Amino acid sequence: MTVWDRPEPPTRPVPLDRERIVAAAIALADEGGLEAVSLRKVAARLDAGPMRLYGYISTKEELFDLMVDEVYAEILPEEQPGDWREALRVHAHRTRQATLRHQWLADLLGRRPSLGPNAMAVTEVTLSALDGLADLDTVMRAVETVSAYITGAIRREIANLRAERATGLSRRDWQRASGPHVSRMLATGRFPALARFVHEGTEVDAETSFATGLDWVLDAVAAKLARPPA
Repeated sequence: MTVWDRPEPPTRPVPLDRERIVAAAIALADEGGLEAVSLRKVAARLDAGPMRLYGYISTKEELFDLMVDEVYAEILPEEQPGDWREALRVHAHRTRQATLRHQWLADLLGRRPSLGPNAMAVTEVTLSALDGLADLDTVMRAVETVSAYITGAIRREIANLRAERATGLSRRDWQRASGPHVSRMLATGRFPALARFVHEGTEVDAETSFATGLDWVLDAVAAKLARPPA
């Protein structure tokens, strides 16, 4: 029986329910990452005994599942997008925005599909936008391809943000600090392609990079959807 199917126990003596437990866990994770979340710490925040929580949640993994599904409510679009491309674009940007608010989500993206109601609703919106445009295998590969891009791009962005916090150096500060080493390496002539990129390439912000890469992936998906069946 999954956590979604198991009924909640009575709330006495301390008023308690999964909604309050999940809210407390998300607050802890927002403050200190997933490593800051434990059933003991959640219970302490709720002023309840740790054993009380086991009536609602059996393992930390179940708690993470509930936390992820709660954030999926933020990803679910307010209305059905107009077409498949807009549906995937909206999903991508809302996932990125939710992860920037809850950076611990980056560590849980790409796992087995979430079976919570909000996650399933998000999947339903995505699949329904693609329904009938191609055979089911093509649709699934399209969704998987876009999801892989979203997960990879978001994890890279969050990793950079974490590096900034850990080192105290912004990306620009890190580039300046690393400049002398990079210049010496490029001066050897061993890396001509990299040198051209460093000297002539245009740097863009994370949001622009994400949107551009997403559009390229969607262009590739569009080409597959437009291809007649063999």
